[in-house]
Amino acid sequence: MKALRLLPLLAIMLIVSSCSTVRVASDYDQTVNFNEYKTYAFYKPGIDKAEISDLDKKRVLRAIEKEMEAKGFTKSENPAVLVSIFAKANKRVNVYQNNFGFRGGWGWGGFGWGGFGPWWGGNAFYGNNISERTEGILYIDLLDVDKKQLVWQGKGTASLVSGNVDKREARIQEIVKEIMEVYPPALASNNKDLTREKI
Repeated sequence: MKALRLLPLLAIMLIVSSCSTVRVASDYDQTVNFNEYKTYAFYKPGIDKAEISDLDKKRVLRAIEKEMEAKGFTKSENPAVLVSIFAKANKRVNVYQNNFGFRGGWGWGGFGWGGFGPWWGGNAFYGNNISERTEGILYIDLLDVDKKQLVWQGKGTASLVSGNVDKREARIQEIVKEIMEVYPPALASNNKDLTREKI
């Protein structure tokens, strides 16, 4: 019985940890000296195509501005790089086998850029729990203005729960910060805490 009482608590802990996780990957042109880039501007045609709400788009751009400023960049009308974003959603289906004689578990009704809240459901039969969730994927691209080429791309995959505006704002800031932590590439490779995979 003690073990059964611990299950909901365990489920909550798993959800909290999975909710806060941002999986980051990056790719870049190895011939580029990223230290030369000091100025930037947003690439409007690319940003306009991002399939997220205008409100979330503003949140993402504000978060990028904050991170670019922290890295010594200045917004300019004659930028060295253009910043663009792209967003999409992936559906993931998880199947959990239940051998306890009680079927129930925490899940999420979908997150990504449109999210819903958590649910708990259960019944007194053996079987599998199936949960489906949508993860939001945010790409941040840096394009060299002179070369007219993509020189760096960061990707963050994470859940984004809707509802509370302040929490949503904080979550987007967290996702952008995690992505931008691997820029510039030389700094990211020297940081042992930033184990990232290539896109």
